[in-house]
Amino acid sequence: MKREELILACTSDIAGKVRGKSFPATQLEKRLKRGIGWTPTNVQITCFDNIAETPFGSFGDLVLIPDESAVMRLPEAGGPDEVSMLGDIRYTDGKPWEFCTRSILRDALARLKKVSGLTLNGTFEHEFQIRFEEARAGTAFSSSGFREWRAFGETLIAAMRDNGIAPDTFLREFGPGQFEVTMDPTTGVAIADQAVILRELVHAIAARFDKTATFVPIRGPDTVGNGVHVHMSLIDAGGNPATHDADGQHEMSQHAGQFVAGILKYLDAFTALCAPSVVSYLRLTPHRWSAAFNNLGFRDREAAVRICPVSDMSDIARARQFHFEFRAADAAASPYLLLAALVHAGAQGIEEKLDAPVAVQQDLSLLSPEDLAASGHKRLPKTLEQALDAFAASETVRGWFPDSFADIYVKHKLGEATMVAGLEPEEQCRRYEEVY
Repeated sequence: MKREELILACTSDIAGKVRGKSFPATQLEKRLKRGIGWTPTNVQITCFDNIAETPFGSFGDLVLIPDESAVMRLPEAGGPDEVSMLGDIRYTDGKPWEFCTRSILRDALARLKKVSGLTLNGTFEHEFQIRFEEARAGTAFSSSGFREWRAFGETLIAAMRDNGIAPDTFLREFGPGQFEVTMDPTTGVAIADQAVILRELVHAIAARFDKTATFVPIRGPDTVGNGVHVHMSLIDAGGNPATHDADGQHEMSQHAGQFVAGILKYLDAFTALCAPSVVSYLRLTPHRWSAAFNNLGFRDREAAVRICPVSDMSDIARARQFHFEFRAADAAASPYLLLAALVHAGAQGIEEKLDAPVAVQQDLSLLSPEDLAASGHKRLPKTLEQALDAFAASETVRGWFPDSFADIYVKHKLGEATMVAGLEPEEQCRRYEEVY
């Protein structure tokens, strides 16, 4: 039968889900100007599709305006291409809506530019799993594991490149049916745009292989987790690297050291934005190669922020290689909110002129509470409820976001949590695995 191409105008919402409305491709020109109707209460649709407590009720009208710079396109044999366009949620008079995640990130990036004159350069490193794949010994990082999934990996890499995302690596990871995919860095809002598009490509391509992908933070209390690692560096107005200083603390420039210090100082208060699910906190525990403390690490994959290694064998200058990696996040977070929190924290550190942190070279989980406090470090929240309380209690962190955002966010996440309250951790993980 005949088919007419539809374009999905969409947004990555508070739940980290991509939602939207479609329209005939023939309407693209007018939709780029007028957008498509949207409803304020949609912001309170949780990942489980219940509606959390909302101040909007049935009132209000918004428009979702697609952006031609943030398009995902997948060819489909025998039919129109699959096309979606990320966009911005605005009031009907064209003003940005306060709770549009993309607009929130823009505001954070503008603040960084204002306080430092610098631009963020970065990329997201994703881990995901294919559901219903049994664990088989000997396949982690193996040639046999790669060979089995080579066609899937090559299809994903080609789709990334076709969608303007420069692929870096694809590998068969440690867990059953687990993979890691990385991409080259870019700048500004495009960092988060590309993270969203990559996740959608993984889901779509897995489906074409009759598989189901999940980015769930963790599939069970005793399993490996799926993290999101955010690689970041700073560049100046001339496009030059501004993260490295051979004479700085751990070779960090003054602004880079302040940026990282801001992240670590406020991390416990914004953990709810980067690890936003009930099961996220099964992963944020010691010895899971994630993060459990607000520490800087040098080649330490359990640090909240890790200074990444620089290769003397590379043909790329040391200053351009030098960057740091945030490791306390997962894909239940909207990339826009996650990145906005990191940028605001970094800008806060620059504004406060914080001292560059010293990398920890010890296992903080072995310290007594007294020794941990004496070291200047904190254990990150152990539950979503603790993380939400810390977020709500921090006047500084709440102030990074529009008025009422913190209230909206906390109510959203509490509404989400009610859907798995009282369940055993294994069942909680299963529920989240279905929706991410």
